[in-house]
Order: sequence, then structure tokens, then C-alpha cells
Amino acid sequence: MEQYELDAVKAITTRPARDYRTLSVRGLTPVIGAEVSGLDLGTELTEEQLAELKTAFLDHQVLVFRDQVITAEDHKRLAASFGELRPVNPPPENGDPYILEVATSAEAANVFGNGWHADGTADAEPSLGSMLHITEIPEAGSGGDTLFANMYLAYDMLSPAMKSLLDGLTAVHDGSLAFRGHPIPPNYTPPCSEHPLVVRHPETDRKLLYVNPAYTSHIPQLSADESRAVLDLLFSFVPNRPMLACRVRWEPNTLVFWDNRCVQHHATYDYYPHSRYGQRIAINGGPLKG
Repeated sequence: MEQYELDAVKAITTRPARDYRTLSVRGLTPVIGAEVSGLDLGTELTEEQLAELKTAFLDHQVLVFRDQVITAEDHKRLAASFGELRPVNPPPENGDPYILEVATSAEAANVFGNGWHADGTADAEPSLGSMLHITEIPEAGSGGDTLFANMYLAYDMLSPAMKSLLDGLTAVHDGSLAFRGHPIPPNYTPPCSEHPLVVRHPETDRKLLYVNPAYTSHIPQLSADESRAVLDLLFSFVPNRPMLACRVRWEPNTLVFWDNRCVQHHATYDYYPHSRYGQRIAINGGPLKG
């Protein structure tokens, strides 16, 4: 790695560990993710527990909770502690309007999310984050891991010259791109929005790289050829640098909460012909600023 890449990693890995009073936090990797224990998410958390949980969330970007037997109401209550619940769009024909069923049948040829992306970046105000509760894992007992990548670090690992080029540019995020190979639901118009290519996180004020191959179509300030070349380079950054990511192996009754503003994820589909089931609740975010 180049020295500026090493310096970026060192800045994260040398942060002092925090002391928590009401929960335990164990990092998944030195740069992203943590398992949280000592909490029962089926009960209403205290103000001190929530405050420490929010601190851990901003520090680690991805939180994993094991052995959580919770109801839909428990799930919604926990998510609402971090912000307004985000309705599923397009809305489900039946069931709770805030709960997205993440179900893979044994016959599925592919699944949404099987590639690096952040959820709903084509929305004018993408979500703050998502909480996915998996209750049924593939019958084989393995497969279906989800990878999560730290997009703060992705930006920090860019060369100074590349940062200078990207700062101030925008990118168009087109929701129709996510339906490649899938029919667009009837009476649904995919959103399309323009966001800064380099975003400042609204709570930490840290810069992060905000492009992904699932939604980002082009950089309007560049020619078509220049835009394609820059985006292809940036799209390749996450898969070519495993150091950016952590891997979460699902077990029944595992809940994962990730920061959709500064994290990309990849739902690995490697368990065909087996099935999986979970429920996801998203939390509203706000406008993105450079």
C-alpha cells in the first residue's frame, strides 16, 4: 500500500478503546463492525443504554446483536429510538408498511443486494440506516454472509490528487439501475437524485466516498468517457481492498444495524438452492451535503 493509505488505516486502528457501562462491544475488524452483547432488544432500553448504543454505532458503523428473539413491535421500537421509521417503497401489498420482508426462496436465481451498494441512494434523502433481523438461515447451515465496507476509509485511502479531483463533484443516482434483470413493479417510478460525490456525515462531519455501482449512473461535470473511467475506478475500490470490509455470518435471531450513510454492503448469494428469511426496518435520513 502507499504511505497515505497506511496512514489512513493507522488513524482508525490506533483510536483509544471506549469504556461502556451498560453493554459490551467487541470489534469485528480494526476498521469496521462490532458485536454488541449485554442487551435484550426485546425490552425497552434505558436512556443510558441508548446513548451508549448510539456512540458505538457512530464509532463502528455496523453493530451485530446475537440471540435476539424479538417481535415486530420490538423491532420498530428499537429502530424508532434512532429516528423516524422509513416506509417501504414500493409499499408491500400486505403486512406492515415499515417492514420489508427479506425472503429468498429455494428457486431464486439471484437476490437483490448481491453486489456492493448502499440502500436507496437514488432517493433525495437516503436512509440513515437499516436494522435487519434474520430468523431463518439456509438449511445447509452456512452461506449468505453479508459484507460491510467503511466508506470513510475508502475516501481516506484515496491519493491527495484524487481527493482534489473528486471534492466538489456530484453524481447522479438512478433507481432504475437497481432493477437490472428484474421487472420494475407496476405503478412505481424509480427515483433519481444528484448527490455530492464526497459527502460529509451529518453527525461525525467526516468525509466519505458516496458512489456505488447499483445506483450511480454518471458524474455530470465530466464527459461521458471521463465519467465512466472515474466511476469504474471508484467502483473497483471496495472489492479490491478487503481491508475496508468486515464479514457478518448470520445465525438465527441475529440483528444487524448499519449506517447507510457511510457503509456499503454486499449480500452474498452463495446458498442456492436453500432459503432464508428476515425482516428489515429502515430509518429516515436527511439531505446529503458535501
